[in-house]
Amino acid sequence: MSTAPQLVDLTLPGASGGSAGLTALLGIPAGNGPWPGVVLVHEAFGLTDVMRRQVARMAEAGYLALMPDLFTEGGPRKCLTATFRALQAGEGRAFVDIESARRFLLDRPDCTGEVGVLGFCLGGGFALVAAARGFDAASVNYGRLPKDLDDALAGACPIVASYGATDASLRGAAGTLEAALVRRGIPHDVTEYPGAGHAFLNDAESGPPVLRFVLKRILGAGPDPVAAADAWQRIDAFFGEHLATPKEAPSS
Repeated sequence: MSTAPQLVDLTLPGASGGSAGLTALLGIPAGNGPWPGVVLVHEAFGLTDVMRRQVARMAEAGYLALMPDLFTEGGPRKCLTATFRALQAGEGRAFVDIESARRFLLDRPDCTGEVGVLGFCLGGGFALVAAARGFDAASVNYGRLPKDLDDALAGACPIVASYGATDASLRGAAGTLEAALVRRGIPHDVTEYPGAGHAFLNDAESGPPVLRFVLKRILGAGPDPVAAADAWQRIDAFFGEHLATPKEAPSS
């Protein structure tokens, strides 16, 4: 019997204010459910092959893993600016799409009814804001902090967050987030990795090759297998504690 997850490209049901024809990648664990769900939110370069492997990884860990394509209506070039604006405003099409993904998982009979959110880069910022919007646990990976952080965290679910100390764009973010979570009394695990930069959880370089040198120099961007292994261990443990434990139903 194969232990590899099934990856399915699909179109999610439409929602008012959301992307028309919202596409997504669903990872279904091997075996029998039900499983807890996780909505994954991609980085600024979109639903790339690197991001598809992140979906597969979460499915292999025993979660229904769904990554909506926030750039469905035009790709990164046309949608990136509007998506960043939605993140800054705390509302807009991208948030509707993320909620559509959450509802899609909850409506599946093979979902336990527990759903987390996990985001990378741009998606990390969305995961942080979405933590207060119906999810049961959130994984924030090098995500930008909202301007009104304390207000954004009101009613938030437990949060596990990971940052790289060489990421100049997010200097001090880990400490600021940690302090805010303490003030709010939100269960959390925040870690900053000394030798890691932006996008350190990726298993390969991402983005247009012409930008990679700049991103590496300014953001320290790129894979860091050692930091990534530790971060994934923390995420797995945190989700295992705060989401329903992945399990297989008895064989018939």
